[in-house]
Amino acid sequence: MEPTWLDEARLTVSGLDPELFEVRVRAAPTLTSAGGVTVTITATYRGAVPAQARLRVSATLLEADDPYWLIPGLFYGENRPAENARLFPRFARTADEPADPQRFVSPKWSFRADRAATPAVFAWGAAGGLALAVDEHSPLGMTGIGFAHDAGAALVHADFPYVEAPVSYLGSQQPATPLAQTHLWQPGERQTVEVCLYRLPDDRHAYAPVLRERHARSATTPLQPWVGVAEAAELAAYGLHRWHFRPDPAVLLETAAFDREFNDNVKGLGDRAAMHVAWISGIPYAHALLASGRRSGDADHVAAGAAVIEHICANLAPAGTFWGQWTAERGWGQSWTPVRGGLHARTLAEATLFLHRAVRAEEAVGTTRAGWLDAVRSNLDVAVRNQRADGNLGSLLHAADGAVLSWEGAAGLTWVAALAEAGELDPRYLAAARRGGDYYSRFVHEEFLHGAPEDVDLAPTSEDGYAAILAYVALWRATGERRWVELARRAADWMLTFRYSYDVTFDEHTLLGRYGFRSRGADQASPSNQHLHSYGLICVPEMVELAAATGDPHYLDRTRENLACFRQFIARADGDFNAYRGMASERYYQTACFQAKGMLLTLSHAWSVGVLLLGCEAALNLPEVSW
Repeated sequence: MEPTWLDEARLTVSGLDPELFEVRVRAAPTLTSAGGVTVTITATYRGAVPAQARLRVSATLLEADDPYWLIPGLFYGENRPAENARLFPRFARTADEPADPQRFVSPKWSFRADRAATPAVFAWGAAGGLALAVDEHSPLGMTGIGFAHDAGAALVHADFPYVEAPVSYLGSQQPATPLAQTHLWQPGERQTVEVCLYRLPDDRHAYAPVLRERHARSATTPLQPWVGVAEAAELAAYGLHRWHFRPDPAVLLETAAFDREFNDNVKGLGDRAAMHVAWISGIPYAHALLASGRRSGDADHVAAGAAVIEHICANLAPAGTFWGQWTAERGWGQSWTPVRGGLHARTLAEATLFLHRAVRAEEAVGTTRAGWLDAVRSNLDVAVRNQRADGNLGSLLHAADGAVLSWEGAAGLTWVAALAEAGELDPRYLAAARRGGDYYSRFVHEEFLHGAPEDVDLAPTSEDGYAAILAYVALWRATGERRWVELARRAADWMLTFRYSYDVTFDEHTLLGRYGFRSRGADQASPSNQHLHSYGLICVPEMVELAAATGDPHYLDRTRENLACFRQFIARADGDFNAYRGMASERYYQTACFQAKGMLLTLSHAWSVGVLLLGCEAALNLPEVSW
């Protein structure tokens, strides 16, 4: 028997001329823990001549005057705060803000399915929620998903095949003409499509079991990493040292062009002569190179990693923190912010966190790094001094005096991890970490973490999820308090909304298609930066710890997929996918954004090579992660 709530959802099929199409709808409960209902729609074309058409399946959630939306990896609540300087799709009720598609503002949106990490759309209202999920493709072509707000109701829909409206976002600040497909129906043709509907409680975290179910549905074929963990580590260490390290001064250049002839022709501009202290270069990856060199006995890698860290620690800003970035043109300076003298908290905190880990790793082999430890203390002292009574650690600091320039967002969350891990140095650090953990927990419970990367302003990103996992697992380690495990679990579930649960279909003539790239395990960078990236490898140990602490193997399984995914496309030899040995791209284009679907950014990034090395070095001590 069909559940009564399906009637309440007012399932409708539209778009097909009833004079020309016969449509039948059948619903049956699925036998899954998520409690969904599988709905099959069979359409038969009775016309005499071929016709182009598209059908839409919609469901309605009543009592949703102020809805909350989720399309995994693509849309989170309003998605873009109104004050955000970077333009990409934003939801606004017409009662609050006029629709302005030229500025990507609308009460209704439709997208192609491959923009979503899991092709599903969720809506919550006053009395609960509703979700609709589909596969990326149907017999009618690529599927589409979307939502609309109308007269106090939230509508979720699937299109067969897709349409994008009111405009398409292709990565530019200017909207593009909507992308769309139709299916050419032949006389007598019959096709069946399928959607799954789910009724949800009012807890916004109710997406988690649905996404697990969709992942289990898709994860039926094994991933095919090109190389084992040890070989991937060897290649990444080689690439980081060969293509990114420069000795005078000791830096890890942020980018290295695949095409070295092109790079020579443009006077080396393909190699960005700059180094952030963390995030896209700097200490985390120098630490990985140093640790790898210690393990493998490569003295050059040990010396290079140590030299980069030494260079950063020897050049603190007047405030007592690290600087944001070094450039060959200007030397040490601020972060990527238009605010004069601004230093981004997440970048500083991540550098401090991995510097402390480097200090402890060096101590374990009998090497004392007093100057590095002094730099750890100096940065953490500034963080503690700035912390507000409510626990907020600030998002943007001034290089001159360390004063907080912005308290917005959750960029300060990474300080919590750094403070918690260095708690044995000073009891103030762990106390500050606790206060920070409590303050930033509101972002976790609201399912809207935002502000971590320097270049995406205050929008939600996968990197916010990684920061939260680092922070709450660190607090769990330091205190043994179960409340931090629960926050880490919720943060990990939110982070996994960005992780592709299926393998995107690529045209066989594209680079990713020709090489058989499997997208399962990769993360969408953000709703603004719709490409796949590997930054999730920065928290491999934390995800393994979380799986153990919760007794839930799902976190381990998804981490194994993450590591397997990016053991694809690490260049095994010069010329491999037109790269040089040890290079790894930052961007894999799985949808129509920035470049064509199936393309690969032909730049090796210090961070993309570096996080692979970090993940592999961790996995070599955690055999349960790799296969």
